[in-house]
Amino acid sequence: MAEATGEGGRAGVAGGLRLRTSDKLLYGVGATASGVKARGLSAFLMLFYNQVVGLPAAWVGAAIMIALVFDAIVDPLVGQVSDNLRTPWGRRHPFMYLSAIPLALTLFLLWSPPGMWSKEAVFAYMLAVTLTVRFLDTFFELPHTALLAELTRDYDQRTTLVAFRAFFRIAGGHLMTLITYKFFLQPTAEYPVGILNRDGYAQYGLFAALLVLFTILVSTAGTHRFIPHLHRPAKRTAKLGEMAREVAHTLSNRSFAILLASGTLLAIATGLKGALELYFEAYFWEFTPDQLALITGGGIVASALGVTLAPIVSRTLGKKRGALIVWTISLTLASAPIALRLAGLMPPNGSDALLYIMIGESVFQGTAALTTGILLSSMLADVVEDSEVRTGRRSEGLLFSADSLLKKTVSGLGVFTSGLLLTFVGFPQDAKPGQVDPEVIRNMAAVYLPIVITLYLAAIATLFAFRLDKSAHEENLRKLASSPGAV
Repeated sequence: MAEATGEGGRAGVAGGLRLRTSDKLLYGVGATASGVKARGLSAFLMLFYNQVVGLPAAWVGAAIMIALVFDAIVDPLVGQVSDNLRTPWGRRHPFMYLSAIPLALTLFLLWSPPGMWSKEAVFAYMLAVTLTVRFLDTFFELPHTALLAELTRDYDQRTTLVAFRAFFRIAGGHLMTLITYKFFLQPTAEYPVGILNRDGYAQYGLFAALLVLFTILVSTAGTHRFIPHLHRPAKRTAKLGEMAREVAHTLSNRSFAILLASGTLLAIATGLKGALELYFEAYFWEFTPDQLALITGGGIVASALGVTLAPIVSRTLGKKRGALIVWTISLTLASAPIALRLAGLMPPNGSDALLYIMIGESVFQGTAALTTGILLSSMLADVVEDSEVRTGRRSEGLLFSADSLLKKTVSGLGVFTSGLLLTFVGFPQDAKPGQVDPEVIRNMAAVYLPIVITLYLAAIATLFAFRLDKSAHEENLRKLASSPGAV
């Protein structure tokens, strides 16, 4: 194990801590909490509050956007504080421990809104609880993500650790979705359409809350032993103006700016795609909850494949080149089914052929998307040392929070756009699958597809300007190893 560091020191600058497989698992499992929360908010929240609770789609989209913007503003504050926090439990773990119970409780409340309130009151309830969920999630998600860059600094091993985290985030979110379709959103006598089963969403909320609580505590306690070996910031009393200059200096890093621009475009597309996902699955393709469970199972398989593939791509192609290639494949696979349906070249709804094609799409597109996400996250982690060389400060929390800030803000724009899109095409309230005007369904796809493709292509094109490769990263590590205070 690496030696403990002193004031402002660094543990094992060249390689970081030596991690066992069990350590990687205990770290990675914490991302299950974020995956369950994120998957629920992206896949179910719009449809639940619009079609089940009865709020107008534009209201729901606006509430989600406001919550994301608020969350994004909070992120840099949490990031900056956690970067400079000095406690016996380190910089990150106090936040992680404190988030567990309050986050689980508010996540449960989100899916159990009052039944007899006015629409205006329910909107206020949804907004307040969503704001709280996102605020509390930041207390765990951001420090947990920042911890990654401290646990290892090796260019390729870092991708492996990101892969563990990504696996639990994606697989956990998909597994929760599968369980939801299979057990909570089944048709009943009171709710013959499973995805409109209000009682099922309440049961889902309770199960999700307990799972989030369990995985946060397991991961936080499981990484607790590394606290003495992590970076400890030096004592200092910086004035507000000085801190603002430090933040600006850190965020002016060229490699970070490129990743931020690319990620911003991706986040808008992801927000729009996530908010409309269940609308396409239930109304465009007309899948049943059992069929959606099978398709979601394909996403779980993709999680395992993506985790395996990402480190291989990183070693053989490099992170940037690999991301560009695999991202293009992912975009092609994601766009093809809807484009082919609009062209009249897909099997009809209800056919086995359509189900098999979409399960395949879930596996292969999910693998490509996860591989891309892992590579992009690993590239962002490499910026930490590049920034440290240029500024003399380790700012994992600030860098990850600034990245999160803009992505959350603009993904809220994507979600808000989804509400406007549904309003624009005249999507009806209390809609039943198979009973919506086919022209409305077709218009929804025809408006959605070119917007998403354009955003993804712009994000891919922006990434070409990224220059921080393996050789540059290793040179940064050599500079840090020879700098005063290195161990």
